[in-house]
Amino acid sequence: MNDASDSLNKSRSRLVEDFSTVLEDAQALLRHAAGDASKGYTDARARLEDSVKRARERIGSAEEAMLESARDAGRSADGYVREHPWESIAVGAGIGLLLGMLIARR
Repeated sequence: MNDASDSLNKSRSRLVEDFSTVLEDAQALLRHAAGDASKGYTDARARLEDSVKRARERIGSAEEAMLESARDAGRSADGYVREHPWESIAVGAGIGLLLGMLIARR
């Protein structure tokens, strides 16, 4: 389960990074757009820049919340293992045994 949650957290982290990169590219595109455009284009560009800025802020707060959630889950698991070491060992051994049996069948 820990590997699955690590994989999920890595995937989410990569998604956030990818979206941040897209936002950076959009901002760069807006900065390099033609400077002598009409008033309507200038207003639309300003609104788009504001939207991109707000989206970037929301992504940053969502990433921080996700990291804090992962830390809490890790602390919770660590606390359980410290309170119930033998049960944790038994569960780990049982999972290892099942996985070994499944791999041996192939």
